[in-house]
Amino acid sequence: MVVPPEEDGQLTTSAVRVLVATAVPAERDAVAQAFPDPYGETRTLPGGLTLHHPTGAPGRYDLLAVGVGPALAAASTATALTAASLTGDPYDLVVSAGIAGGFAPDAPVASLILADHITAADLGAETADGFLPVTDLGFGTVTHTPPPDLVRRAATATGARTGTVLTVSTVTGTARRADDLRAAHPGALAEAMEGFGVAEAAGAHGVPVLELRAVSNAVGPRDRSAWRIKDALESLTAGFGKLAPVLESWRRHDF
Repeated sequence: MVVPPEEDGQLTTSAVRVLVATAVPAERDAVAQAFPDPYGETRTLPGGLTLHHPTGAPGRYDLLAVGVGPALAAASTATALTAASLTGDPYDLVVSAGIAGGFAPDAPVASLILADHITAADLGAETADGFLPVTDLGFGTVTHTPPPDLVRRAATATGARTGTVLTVSTVTGTARRADDLRAAHPGALAEAMEGFGVAEAAGAHGVPVLELRAVSNAVGPRDRSAWRIKDALESLTAGFGKLAPVLESWRRHDF
C-alpha cells in the first residue's frame, strides 16, 4: 500500500500528477487498492468517462478505465489528457496498467512486467514475404519508449522484469502465433491490448508513459482453466504500491 507522508515521516508532498489508464474497472480497482483511500473523489469527463481520484498518498493520481483495445484506449486517454490541459493542470505522466499474457518461461504467471518498449505488434501489412510494420510502409510509429531511468528505478522498486510489452488487437490463441510474435520481437515479455493506444495519446500531448503489467496467463493456446486473474490483480495492487513512491520522486525534467 502507498504510505501517506504523515505515516512515513516525510513532510513534503509531490506535485507530480499521474493518469493511470487501465482497460477495465477490475484493473482500475486493483490499482486503487494500493492507496489508503481508494476512491476519495470521482469526476465525469466528456463521453461519460469517470475519473477516480484516490487520496491519502503524496502523489496526485487519477484512475481511468479506458476500455479494451488500442483504439478505445487512445481515445479515452486523449480525452482525459485534453480535459486536464484545458483546466491548466496537465498530467506529468501516464501509466498504462493492468493484467496481461506473459511469454513463457521469461514471464511466469503473477510476475510483474515493466515495458522498456511499448510496441504495436500487428500494426502493418501482411505480404507474401511476411509481415511489414506500418513504419516500413512509410507511416507513423510502432514503438514508444518509456523514460529509461524511470523504468530502471521502477523495476528496482517493484521487482518487475523489464522488456517489450506488445499491444495486439487480437489476443494470441495458438502456439504458432506465440512463436511468430516472439520471433519477430525477441525482447517481448508480455502482450496486452491497450498500451500502445495509451502511449499514442500520451505522445500526442508530449507526456511520458510507463506500462506496468501483471501476468495472468501464458501467451499461447487459450486455456481458461489455467488463467490466474485473481493472483494477477493482487500482484498489480502490490506492484503499484511499490511503484507509487518512485513516481512521486520523479520530475518531468528527468524525461
